[in-house]
Amino acid sequence: MKTTCKEDLRSHCAVNYGVEIFGDRWSLLIIRDIVFAGKKTYGEFLKSEEGIATNVLATRLAFLEEQGILSKAPSPEDRRKDFYTLTEKGLDLIPIVLSIVVWSARHDSKSYVRRRKDFVARLKASPVQVSEEVKELVRNGGCIFPESRE
Repeated sequence: MKTTCKEDLRSHCAVNYGVEIFGDRWSLLIIRDIVFAGKKTYGEFLKSEEGIATNVLATRLAFLEEQGILSKAPSPEDRRKDFYTLTEKGLDLIPIVLSIVVWSARHDSKSYVRRRKDFVARLKASPVQVSEEVKELVRNGGCIFPESRE
């Protein structure tokens, strides 16, 4: 499993630090699933359309937890399942994820987010305000598009 500590970093560049911690495809998609769809369990993440392999998912969840991005706790309803939630450090990634959404809406003509014109327009007009609202929503267990939860 990949681990990153100060000694493991390729450089101490701020961009490199971000890439080392959350810059891989799967980590960002796990964060996306929490923020946009409210996914919380291993099984829910596994059902994402991108088709993450079970070993990759397990590795990424453990890495994000180790880095303080996610926290894991037993589900109150079923103690055999774990719930993953964003920590405050993880919540601080929401503005980055939302910036990717705005960029994708502008450059990907097939992006699903284009169907959410009101959300994208609001995000473009008030990125800081929307980011803070989304952070509070996710902090309290919500998500942006609860109807998209599988």
